Amino acid sequence: MTLQEFYARIGGNYEATLRRLPSEALVRKFVLKYPGDPSFNQLKDALAAQDWETAFRAAHTLKGVAQNLGMDHLYEVSSALCEALRGPKPLTDPALWPPVVEANDQVLAAIQEL
Repeated sequence: MTLQEFYARIGGNYEATLRRLPSEALVRKFVLKYPGDPSFNQLKDALAAQDWETAFRAAHTLKGVAQNLGMDHLYEVSSALCEALRGPKPLTDPALWPPVVEANDQVLAAIQEL
């Protein structure tokens, strides 16, 4: 799978990402590092523990990583969750979490095909 196909599959924007990161090799390098980023698991653990401060920080980090890497769909759903936790405050709409899980799973599955 090419990077362009990867971005189309995950609902991302390859061209915008290439404008932020100066080469396709650099984009690929950072996309391939995404599975090692701890923010998703930190968010999952913090939500389970109802640790709202840590959950907010992890959601904010995940949102930033997704935005910087042009993973637009993951960015959008993690941003919605991040805003719900801002304060930090308890998550009152648990329906915001499953779309983050689905988007993250979609990204990870597509990365395996790069």
